[in-house]
Amino acid sequence: MARQNLTARRIKPERSELLTLEVLRRERISPHFSRVTLGGGDIDRFVPLGFDQWFRLFIPVPGGSLDRIPAKLTALSYMKYLTIDKETRPVLRNYSVRAFRPDGPRGPELDVDFVLHGSAADGTAGPAAAWAETCAEGDAAAILDEGAGYNPPPSLARTILVADESGLAATAGVLASLPPETTGRAIIEIPSSEDEQRLDRPEGVEVEWVVRTADSAPGQAALACAQALPIPDEPFYGWVVGEQSLPTSLRRHWVKAGVPKENIAFCGYWRAGKAH
Repeated sequence: MARQNLTARRIKPERSELLTLEVLRRERISPHFSRVTLGGGDIDRFVPLGFDQWFRLFIPVPGGSLDRIPAKLTALSYMKYLTIDKETRPVLRNYSVRAFRPDGPRGPELDVDFVLHGSAADGTAGPAAAWAETCAEGDAAAILDEGAGYNPPPSLARTILVADESGLAATAGVLASLPPETTGRAIIEIPSSEDEQRLDRPEGVEVEWVVRTADSAPGQAALACAQALPIPDEPFYGWVVGEQSLPTSLRRHWVKAGVPKENIAFCGYWRAGKAH
């Protein structure tokens, strides 16, 4: 079974090119989130699309560089990327735009939020999370814009958004980009109540934070909350992302309840047990 359909439906950027940026600052914003702000370099060529805009992020490893990363990511260029020695090959991960400001103190700024599972200090964090905890001002990174996946039919003015913490940044982007007349609900699962963030949204969209218990698998609290909701009489656009069991299970629930498949966008951002 397919674990996502956002790629097929996405709003593609007019031009996707490798942009080399640098770290402007990093900040621990809550117990499980670190924010890295990128800018400088090629940032003037970044085109913000809003919604759940995402990109490929290349991070150099200690002792490595970004010299051999592909200008475009095709099947062939990805295979060439994999031929780079693992000791020097940049880390490649997918991330969402948390915020973009065209007029920061030093020019345009791009915020990227990283979920922190484990710790860089004791080696339990994945490579991207470890970088987010340890990068310094001036460190290099590169991105390849991949566009936005949230793309509902124009006739649907109601939406239901569901995500775990890995989809918080994308959910925030969608909420901030929705037309003011939009109605609906966003359900966001987080590891701790201290991870709640202020989110810009239309007045008619309610945000519900679901705090996961220590013995609950990621995504299951948000899934249970979403499944308990009555299916609205009014057609809606369902968008669900996060640990892969969350979007696949909720999509199945919605389809069984009669929601048209074309009104559902879903994507498994990660798999429990796999380092980020």
